[in-house]
Amino acid sequence: MYSDVQYETTEGVATITIDRPSVANAFRAKTVSELNDALGRVRDDDEIYALVLTGAEGAFCAGGDITEMPDWKEQGKEAYSAFLESVQDVVRTLRSMSKPSAAAVSGPAVGAGCDFALACDLRVAGPDAVFREGFVRVGLVPGDGGAWLLPRLIGESKAKEYLLTGKDIPADEARELGLLVEISDKPLGRAQELASEIRDLPATAVQGTKRLDPEVSFDEHCKQAIEHQWDCVTDPEHDEAVAAMRESREPDFDRDYS
Repeated sequence: MYSDVQYETTEGVATITIDRPSVANAFRAKTVSELNDALGRVRDDDEIYALVLTGAEGAFCAGGDITEMPDWKEQGKEAYSAFLESVQDVVRTLRSMSKPSAAAVSGPAVGAGCDFALACDLRVAGPDAVFREGFVRVGLVPGDGGAWLLPRLIGESKAKEYLLTGKDIPADEARELGLLVEISDKPLGRAQELASEIRDLPATAVQGTKRLDPEVSFDEHCKQAIEHQWDCVTDPEHDEAVAAMRESREPDFDRDYS
């Protein structure tokens, strides 16, 4: 149903692939619209438990495709704001939805493409992966959340270095900074393995853990934890997980994967 994006599900794990390899998976308006639609499907499908986001044929996403962009000065601020908000919605949905996500990054993840990867909960990269908040190099500010996300992931001082210079973060450096779970020769396969590991855990606990907000005060965080913990206590998967632990066996959750 998409032209710029592939959407697949396998036993409760969705994989969304940005599929414009001729331009290193740089996006146009249609790509962003399809990404938002696919992410909405993941968010709303109770039979999907985890997401993998990746790009086709050796690239993650090289940012916006300048050959497909209109003259924004001619289009006006309102039109530009609407487009930029749609790009931001990709980041917003990845962060706000309860389903955990893993980015499988090969090659360039640049500009908004970098922000798509940063918005995922986990990142696995190939040895050729490069992350770049390169907005300043083309006379722009990070418009898609990167200047908010990166300091929270690696610390403000180091993040400012990359944000203000636009220089590359190669895979080995990204691992040292804590951006990556690991470097793998097969990042997509490894990200799908991680997503499957998470899928096989009690879903209410996983989704509640993701919903716990580290940006609120400690007291508010603890109040949120009580509400999410009660949802877990009253969840049949909690009962089954405890029973399995007591009986030294693997839990058997009652699920019908799509």
